[in-house]
Amino acid sequence: MHPIVIIGSGMAGYAVAREFRKLNPDHELVMICADDATNYAKPTLSNALVGNKAPEHIALGDAAKMATQLNMRIETHTWVKAIDAAAHELTLIKDQSAQKQAYSKLILAVGANPIRLAIAGDGSDDIHVVNNLTDYKAFRASLENRQDKRVVILGAGLIGCEFANDLQHTEHQVTVIDLAPYPLVRLLPEHVAQVFQEKLEQAGINFVLGTTVEKISKVANGDYLVTLANGQTVIADVVLSAIGLQPNAAVAKEAGIQAARGILTNTQLETNLTDIFAVGDCAEVNGTLLPYVMPIMQQARALAKTLNGETTPVHYPAMPVAVKTPAAPLTVLPAPLDVEVNWETEELEDGMLAKAIDADGTLRGFVLLGATAAKQRLALTKQVPDLIPVAI
Repeated sequence: MHPIVIIGSGMAGYAVAREFRKLNPDHELVMICADDATNYAKPTLSNALVGNKAPEHIALGDAAKMATQLNMRIETHTWVKAIDAAAHELTLIKDQSAQKQAYSKLILAVGANPIRLAIAGDGSDDIHVVNNLTDYKAFRASLENRQDKRVVILGAGLIGCEFANDLQHTEHQVTVIDLAPYPLVRLLPEHVAQVFQEKLEQAGINFVLGTTVEKISKVANGDYLVTLANGQTVIADVVLSAIGLQPNAAVAKEAGIQAARGILTNTQLETNLTDIFAVGDCAEVNGTLLPYVMPIMQQARALAKTLNGETTPVHYPAMPVAVKTPAAPLTVLPAPLDVEVNWETEELEDGMLAKAIDADGTLRGFVLLGATAAKQRLALTKQVPDLIPVAI
């Protein structure tokens, strides 16, 4: 029997391995990864500064430790050149030489790559992205080398706002730039987003919205001049791009695996090719792409059972997302995009509670802003229907 092979050593890859090992301690497992396979929780990167966590303290275990812990062979610094679905075989590149790896089942846990804007100027190559621990180490090193602590963040989405809050609370001067008219445009209704923005502004974060960055130029003292489409300029010591992620589907597509926004799967996380599955940030499950921790855990548990011979569809209960912005505590359960909702909003002394109600009067999502509203998270979550029905 050939091994089960997992491509990717991020949270999704390790979660599948961990859940499978709970059910089956013996079947051969192999993990293939392009980096050093350090196990860490990616969500901790956007609030590690305020928690005083140095990059070396974020790691939970290196490849050797994880291989022992999960009874698994881990091939580090190894690239998947091709997937031969008919032969159930991978072509790998390691140390500049090609080798073959057979599989019985293949799990694509290949994550997503940062979207990079085409920005003019001789400083554009110095823009940081933080999508993994290696990126984060480089970002932290740049911060520590500068005294003025002026950081420009491109993108007012979830990650951009979390980093902004983290940096501001460690005495950095933060400017957040986004084309959208308000922050968290994909998660919040406008009236809530405006209050959220005001609270972050009161903490000292500067937002420049409704415009984009046209050029980043190197100027004196190692500074960067950030020129915006509206004619405004901002001086920065460090520029961080957090404008979003794009599922990594290139190798999958070359193998004939169907992809749209992400790698397409059914509720069993199966792709269109036999014995090939996808999980995590790269997986578009039944038309739904959920790059958050709780969906990854649900996927890993279901797939582990399937891999162990008990076909199990992924079950998505209502899964609120906690945004790590202590200056404006926020929990969001987004309503499904294909459902028309009306917002019922209650203003509270320290924030607001907004409910997304559909035409039948059913609660389909909510936003809890502030500590008082957060207390209703559990009660409201129980009222929201499952996102994806359990179906074989």
